[in-house]
Amino acid sequence: MTSDPRIRQISAQAYRIPTDMPEADGTLAWDHTVLITVQIEAGEASGFGYTYADAAIVRLIRQTLAQVVVGCDALDISSATEKLRRSVRNLGRSGLAATAISAVDLALWDLKAKLLKAPLARLLGRSRVRVPIYGSGGFTSYSDSQLRDQLAGWVERDGCRWVKMKIGSDRARDPTRVRVARQAVADKGLFVDANGAFSAKVALDLAERIADQQVSWFEEPVSSDDLAGLALVRQRAPAGMEIAAGEYAYTPDDFERLTAGPAVDVLQADITRCGGVTGFLQAAGLAAARHMELSCHCAPAAHLAVACAVPHLRHVEWFHDHVRIEQMLFDGAPLAREGAIAPDPDRPGLGIALKLPDAERFLVH
Repeated sequence: MTSDPRIRQISAQAYRIPTDMPEADGTLAWDHTVLITVQIEAGEASGFGYTYADAAIVRLIRQTLAQVVVGCDALDISSATEKLRRSVRNLGRSGLAATAISAVDLALWDLKAKLLKAPLARLLGRSRVRVPIYGSGGFTSYSDSQLRDQLAGWVERDGCRWVKMKIGSDRARDPTRVRVARQAVADKGLFVDANGAFSAKVALDLAERIADQQVSWFEEPVSSDDLAGLALVRQRAPAGMEIAAGEYAYTPDDFERLTAGPAVDVLQADITRCGGVTGFLQAAGLAAARHMELSCHCAPAAHLAVACAVPHLRHVEWFHDHVRIEQMLFDGAPLAREGAIAPDPDRPGLGIALKLPDAERFLVH
């Protein structure tokens, strides 16, 4: 390890990647995803981090966040992350600021592990060497045949034990689409995600109508800001149907509110939104204190190391958009085998690197 691990430089870029076909869920439609990458230099190592957000945060990273982190000891992440949080006090800690901090924190942990010449999974300590995944996509913009083919592919090709589909764009058609999904995956676990499209009573009505398809997970049946609504749905949902939320939790306070009720059966956390590795581990601690299992939301390459570390983790979301982007643009992106992913024990840090020649055509900032 270098004798001077002080951070000397931070850079950030934005890449706009079109989707492979139009996509929609219960509350939004989109045709592209913006990937934000961060590189942090110290000693003879370079740390890599990323998030999925808006290109607007590139300036925030390059100016505000870089100003407080440059000069910090790369091995002292707690000090650096505290400075990051204080620097956005007047901007608001949640939303875009949180995604920017998440990307920087990921890069800090990747850098520390590389300086110590260790895989991040080993540095954090491993509870497991392989992490279960569930296939995720099933967008409401898909035809029934597209839905069937995608869900069946995760089971047959990747060995997934569970799959998840979007609902909420057309409530009248949702039960039919759920039946199509059930036929496609036979006896595998079937999850639905409304992305907060419903009121509590509408969500409960739909839950009853799809219960005969053995739907075992109802994600964000109402907005994750509606804690009373989430709690009501959780209390009255059909037996065997768990309620999940947490992807829009940005701070420990957000996770505390979700778990205190509790409003959910399974807590979700997104490392690219909740403060990177540091924030994810805080969320995991809150979940453990409530004897609640945790699930990783999207960005599988970013979650892999922490998913190996957390004892009570259930699975990682194998989200169509992010899997496609990460396998296209990241050297070392995880590959699904028999329904799980595993870190490469021979690659230090997160074990991934941006393939610059492949990413260059998508560069916007």
